[in-house]
Amino acid sequence: MASTMLRHVLFFTIAVFATSWIAQASDPDILSDFIVPANSNAIDGSFFTFTGMRGVFDSAVPPNFKVTKAGLAEFPALNGQSVSFAVLQYPAGGVNPPHTHPRSAEHLFVVEGTLVVGFIDTANKLYTQTLQLGDMFVFPKGLVHFQYNADAKEPATALSAFGSANAGTVSVPPSVFATGIDDGILAKSFKTDVATIQKIKAGLGG
Repeated sequence: MASTMLRHVLFFTIAVFATSWIAQASDPDILSDFIVPANSNAIDGSFFTFTGMRGVFDSAVPPNFKVTKAGLAEFPALNGQSVSFAVLQYPAGGVNPPHTHPRSAEHLFVVEGTLVVGFIDTANKLYTQTLQLGDMFVFPKGLVHFQYNADAKEPATALSAFGSANAGTVSVPPSVFATGIDDGILAKSFKTDVATIQKIKAGLGG
């Protein structure tokens, strides 16, 4: 298991990598150095500081996959800066289900354990790889992708950088099965029966 110090060093390293994305990010350019919230009369260094990651690397392994975000909603200073981060924690056997980020590519950096990752392009070709500690992987913007900790005993941790302050996340299972799409439509689409669709929905809590 990587030491706490190593994790913090790697977190800093990925921050350096991410700054190079700003010029190529999809967020609109701004005409000022930064954007001050409308309800703020004066700001200081604390406005540009995010403390929400404190304790993340020292806490117990979560029982299920957990993501801790530093995006626009959590860190208003990112508005107009075209960058955001997330810490991804996977217990043994944990999975980040297939999902997309409609407004940004994702640059993932493994800082603990191993991960099986993959994405599917618009020709329905799967690209997959097993990542080791220190490896990086890029998920192209808008494409369906996933991460899985195949280790049955050890947890895994990764850091993700995005070229948008608000990359957005569309998780495939709930967006398909838990948003009210008619069971009959889903059954025809997946070439199965309504009973099977209802079982899937029940498993997702939908």
